[in-house]
Amino acid sequence: MMLATENRVVRGSAETRRRARRGPRGWATVVLAASVCLAQPARTEPVTIRVGWVSAISNLVSILFLKPGIARHEGRSYTLAASHSANAPFMVPALAIDQLDIATLTYSALALAIENARMTDLRVIADEFQDGVDGFYSNEFFVLKESPIGRIEDLKSKVLAVNRIDDALDMALRALMRKHGMEEERDFTVIEISSPEQKAALAARKAALVGSAPPFSQDPELRRMARALFTQRDAVGSSQMMVWVARQGFLQKNRAAIVDFLEDAIRARRYYTDPAHHREVVALAAQFTKQSAAAYESWLFTKSGDYYRDPRALPDLEALQRAIDVQRQLGFLRDPIDIRDYADLALVKEAAARLNQP
Repeated sequence: MMLATENRVVRGSAETRRRARRGPRGWATVVLAASVCLAQPARTEPVTIRVGWVSAISNLVSILFLKPGIARHEGRSYTLAASHSANAPFMVPALAIDQLDIATLTYSALALAIENARMTDLRVIADEFQDGVDGFYSNEFFVLKESPIGRIEDLKSKVLAVNRIDDALDMALRALMRKHGMEEERDFTVIEISSPEQKAALAARKAALVGSAPPFSQDPELRRMARALFTQRDAVGSSQMMVWVARQGFLQKNRAAIVDFLEDAIRARRYYTDPAHHREVVALAAQFTKQSAAAYESWLFTKSGDYYRDPRALPDLEALQRAIDVQRQLGFLRDPIDIRDYADLALVKEAAARLNQP
C-alpha cells in the first residue's frame, strides 16, 4: 500500500499491513498517521538572491543591510548575496549564465544587453539612482585648474577619458561634444581610464578631461587640483542613471521573496537618505570602506552632493527612455527600444505599499 501526500510518499510497511488486517482500529491508526503527515507544513529554504554592484556606497546594494534591523525578511524568505563587479556591462554575462539574479545596470548597459546580447527577458524592477534631478548631484567632467580649457570648443583635438567606452558617462560626453559640432576620431579622442586611476591620469596630463562619478568625483584631492567644466545634466538632462534589472523567469519563480527583499531595500533606502541619520550612515560607510568618516561627511546621501534616489524605489521610465534614445542617436544601438516593454514595476509598487509610501 502507498499513501501519497503533497510533499512525500508514505510506504506501507509489514506493521501497517498487520494493522490493516486487524479491522477498523488498524485502519484508524493508518489514517491518523497519514493525517499527521499531511498536516506538516512544507519546509522551504530562503531564496538566495544574488545582487551585483559596481561602486561602493554609491551603489546602495554594497551597504544595504549594514544597519541592524532593516532587513526584516532576510533569513526567512530570502538571503542576500551581494557581489562586486568591475563595471555594469560585466554583469550582463553573469545574468545570462545564471550566476547573478539582479544587476545594477546603467541605462547604456541595459540597452546593449537587450539588443546585442538579445536578452529580451530582462525587466527593470527598481531604481538605483538618478543623475541630474533638480537640486541633486550630476556627474562631473574635470579639467585641471591651471588648464587653459574654458569652454567645450577648447576640447578639440584633445584626449578625453571615461571609465568605460559605451557606458553612461561616455554617452553624455559624446552627446555634448556633438551639440558643439564635434565628433569622436575626427575632432577628439576618447580613452578608457578606470575611475580610481583618473585623478593620477589627469595630474600627469594623460588626458585633458576626465568624466567622474561619486565617490571618486568627491575626492578632496581631485577637487583641489581640478574644476568641473560641465556635468552630465548639461549634456543629456536628468537621466535614470542606474536601475535594478532581473530576468523574467527569476521574477516569476520567486515573486514573494523578491517583494520581501524590495520591501527591506526600500526601508534601507529611506533610512540612509534621511538627514536625521546622516552621522550614523557616514560612520557605517567609513566602517565598510575602512576610510575616515571625513571622506563622506560633506556629500554622502546629501541633496547637493549625491544622486537622487526615489523613496519608493520607482525608476523614472521617461528619463530612462530619453537616455536610451540618445544612445541610439550616437550610433551605439541599431534599433529603437521601448523601455516600457522591459519594465515590471508591480513588485516594487507592492513592496512600497507595505511601507505606506504615497
